[in-house]
Amino acid sequence: MRITIAALLSSLLGLASSAPPAPAWRFVEKGNSGIVALESIVVSPTLAVFFDRATNDPLHTANGKVAWGALWNMETNTATPLKLVSDTFCASGSILSNGTMVSVGGQIPAPEDVNNTGAVDGRMGLRLFGPCTDAAGVGPGCTVFEDLETLHLAETRWYPSSVRIFDGSLMIIGGIHEETKFYNTDPVNSFEFFPPKDGGVPRPSAFLQRSLPVNLFPRAFSLPDGKVFMLANNQTIIYDIEAKTETILPDLPNGQRVSNPFDGTITMLPLSPPLFTPEVLACGGSTKSDTTPVEQLSSQDPATSQCARLTVTPAGIARGWQVEHMPQGRMMPEMILLPNGQVLITNGGLTGYAAVNSIGKTTGNSNADHPVSTPILYSPDAAVGKRMSQEGLPTTNIARMYHSTASLTPQGNILLAGSNPNDNVTVVPPGQPGFSSELRVETLDPPFMSMARPVLSNVPSKIAFNQRFNINIDIPAGVSTSSIKVALMDLGFSSHAFHSSERLVFMDAVLAPNKRSLSIMSPPNNRVYPPGPAFIFVTVGDTTSVGAHVMVGSGANPPVADQGVRI
Repeated sequence: MRITIAALLSSLLGLASSAPPAPAWRFVEKGNSGIVALESIVVSPTLAVFFDRATNDPLHTANGKVAWGALWNMETNTATPLKLVSDTFCASGSILSNGTMVSVGGQIPAPEDVNNTGAVDGRMGLRLFGPCTDAAGVGPGCTVFEDLETLHLAETRWYPSSVRIFDGSLMIIGGIHEETKFYNTDPVNSFEFFPPKDGGVPRPSAFLQRSLPVNLFPRAFSLPDGKVFMLANNQTIIYDIEAKTETILPDLPNGQRVSNPFDGTITMLPLSPPLFTPEVLACGGSTKSDTTPVEQLSSQDPATSQCARLTVTPAGIARGWQVEHMPQGRMMPEMILLPNGQVLITNGGLTGYAAVNSIGKTTGNSNADHPVSTPILYSPDAAVGKRMSQEGLPTTNIARMYHSTASLTPQGNILLAGSNPNDNVTVVPPGQPGFSSELRVETLDPPFMSMARPVLSNVPSKIAFNQRFNINIDIPAGVSTSSIKVALMDLGFSSHAFHSSERLVFMDAVLAPNKRSLSIMSPPNNRVYPPGPAFIFVTVGDTTSVGAHVMVGSGANPPVADQGVRI
């Protein structure tokens, strides 16, 4: 009898150990990126593009040269080198209305890096990728096109930002001409567009002049009326592209500064019908004075925990910024919009500044220290003081410091890569100060990744504005349908604690009586959602579907005419 009971217990224990894990947030290591992914953008349901500087990454192209671009396959977790011409270090980018990804700006490669890579000056670079429709990343559109003689920016730009606007083109903002010690002392105080507007002549910006010297990678979002919200240093404006005017908004409170090299982060919160009222949330960075001499700055200076939130309407602007706080300060955090409307705050350090080996007291080569290893969930609709939570969120053992990236994926999890507070790919010996260059890729998987999820089908490949369309949905048994959210999302371009063009627009949806299909109303016009590619996610209760890839609008080359109806 004892043997029988022991065998039975052993059998039961074996069944328990093989049972799937209970749903929970989890970090999962996925593979090796081959290059430091200091810039990342999802370009298809299966592929992301990574960019680094042209230096000494381990990945090589077919001709034996060092690669500084890679195509990451999210299904196989493998990196394929991309052949580039110009140096993409600290560039920006976004996707046009026709689905083409554009990388903008870069740096002058060092002489030793030119020998390794063959790279040329990337400061006026325009690099086109796609649309790439092959799941494995081969075939037409799955390579980078560059022609620097005929296709280039009007002005040299390093550390710029970009944003897709209402006509499907890119607005390219600010930057620096050449390397300076820390602050922006050689600024590009102008905007330009791709494809070009104004005869290709950049527009001067008083805002960029005022926000010096902490205004690299200016933060910008297309508002639902077609104007552009901008934040640099602690200053904010609304820029009217059509009227060419700047409207000054209130400064961030309490001296909070959020653009490089005092990198906090900012996002525009989800837009919801019928009014699509815009709100922005800026978190982290520093409250240090921007007149502090470089030699007095330390990697041990505390980052701020402040978040400031503003409703970008006349009444909201008059009311001013609403202040709340994260559980800890963060320098160089990243904010990711989630399909259910929450915001994930991840990456960064508790102390210091952005950039590399350029302040009075560093930690190794790093201007920042004390990695923050546990993300935060922010719930925009909760009461002030109850919006931030780290409950149930896991801790990673991978430091994601300067030059790290994060992006929502079409699968619904968060792709994390990069980190390199060094001048090139560097291994820091154990026990020595500083942080090694990071090639490990991981995902942060939400609980629904280990649950039965809604499945979408018969999703149209193209949706027009202000139109009702239908999709099929298979909802898992037992999942309550009392709460259904349909999110239309641009997953954005991640670089330097900012997600260019990241956007979430909720769409009104009606579930059929048989609970097998949804009738969905698309955004009213191309200003609420700038025309171009998107992913549709459906969240039912606590579970979210895989995203369905769609083209929003005509899919024509920019600039495109207004579409839909004004609200």
